[in-house]
Amino acid sequence: MTAVLVLAAYALLVGVAVPYILARARWTHRAPRLAVLVWYGLMATFVVTVALALYHVALRERHIHDGLLGLLTACGLLSGVTSPGSASSPADPAALLPPLIAVLLPVGWFLRTVWRTRRAQRRHLDVLAVVGRPSAEHDAVVVDHEIPAVYCLPGRFRTVVVTHGAIRVLSREQLRAVLAHERAHITGRHHLCHAVVEGFGRAFPKLPLARHAREQTALLLEMAADDRALRFHSREVLAAAMCEVAAGQTPRAAVGAGGPSVVVRLHRLLTPGAAPRRITRLGITVGSLAALLMPLIIACGPALG
Repeated sequence: MTAVLVLAAYALLVGVAVPYILARARWTHRAPRLAVLVWYGLMATFVVTVALALYHVALRERHIHDGLLGLLTACGLLSGVTSPGSASSPADPAALLPPLIAVLLPVGWFLRTVWRTRRAQRRHLDVLAVVGRPSAEHDAVVVDHEIPAVYCLPGRFRTVVVTHGAIRVLSREQLRAVLAHERAHITGRHHLCHAVVEGFGRAFPKLPLARHAREQTALLLEMAADDRALRFHSREVLAAAMCEVAAGQTPRAAVGAGGPSVVVRLHRLLTPGAAPRRITRLGITVGSLAALLMPLIIACGPALG
């Protein structure tokens, strides 16, 4: 039972305490893609920890003293193998059900989110076929609307939408910059990144990790798209374009250049900081991997002792 208590405490640490610390970390805005991966690592760590804790509770620590070998054998991943001092036993379906639910619940919500997003995008494309017109000059669909807005429908449809109001108020260079931002969302498959976080949040709706991951990854993905656009356009041009389209409304299932994160992104663009050094990035990566492996070490602790 000691391993179960330690796993439960570790799940609370990852799911409740660490998200507050990471959400306030200063380096995340200077390395948004790495920060997104760290948030994913925390979510994966939480799921693995909960699954292992439920596994041990269901089996009443029947396989704990066999260590990782016994764990894999009980799960059916190894057969015909026995650990020293113990006999091989077949997997117990009733014992495997709780950890499977812990793993499959966020996966199921992820798939449902992808399906619902794709359906909403298909409906929006039907509307665009009526109110929009393809523009070869901008490689986008132009909608006759006076409010400046630029957004994209990522995934299978890969469509960038720009309103006539945005074309009117943006200079040619500013329009190119904001279009590059939207194409960065498409090439980066950021819709899947949003779906992963949304699926986790649906599976664990009251968890602080789910709330912070949803808020932070949405902002970090916008920053990652900004960084991609900055490869070809200046900070001043992109910042000016963002100001012009900040009030534009983005439809459901779309990703837009405006939105509530514009103020934070503008501050980041106009007061850039140095990116984390390579040794810092390496340390963060190693720490995330260690956090993910820790539940397995805890589960195998009795056998390693």
